[in-house]
Formats: sequence, C-alpha cells, structure tokens
Amino acid sequence: QVQLVESGGGLVQPGGSLRLSCAASGRIFNFNVMGWYRQAPGMERELVARITSGRSRNYYEDSVKGRFTISRDNSKNTMYLQMNSLRPEDTAVYYCHVRNSVGDDYWGQGTQVTVSS
Repeated sequence: QVQLVESGGGLVQPGGSLRLSCAASGRIFNFNVMGWYRQAPGMERELVARITSGRSRNYYEDSVKGRFTISRDNSKNTMYLQMNSLRPEDTAVYYCHVRNSVGDDYWGQGTQVTVSS
C-alpha cells in the first residue's frame, strides 16, 4: 500500500511563492505517472501538472505554465510543485497523485493553498 503525504501549503500574498512536497512511502521510481491536482470550492478537481517516468515532456495546465514547476527526487521518494507568482485564482486544495505500472491510483490527503492579501 502506497501512502502519500503532502506538505507546504499555506497562506501567501499574490505574487508570492510556495513549494509543495509529496512524500511517498514507496519508491517513486516505480510510478509511471505522478502529478498534482487541485480543487477549488464548488469546482471539479483539475490536473495542474504531471511528470512521467518516460521521456514525455511534463504537462502543465495552461494557467500555470511559466509559473509552476513539477519535479521529483527519486532518492528522497518525493515529488515537488514549485509555485511562483501565485494568484488568488490558484487558491485550492492541492492533491498529489501517483499511478503505478499496473494502473493503481493513489492520492494524498490534500494541502490547502490560499492566495490572498
């Protein structure tokens, strides 16, 4: 059983930065797909960024391109989301997600990000 624990959320002013972390109990190099989703109140959960184990380019949702960067550190079994130039519309609960080679999906518990002055 894989467990994912997010951290790094909080309250930040517009234009500020946060780095989210997702620590996995298993070895993340075993995961084919890893990503970050977010869900704002009254909205559906949406994919923000995704990184794969292959040579595919990382995916970013249009509104975060150039501001967010997804990365992974296999030695620490951790995935990150660096968020810069944050906007009020980035306010949401952020979830990390991984999928293994047989298609099993795992989710973290979520971390709140609030962008407000």
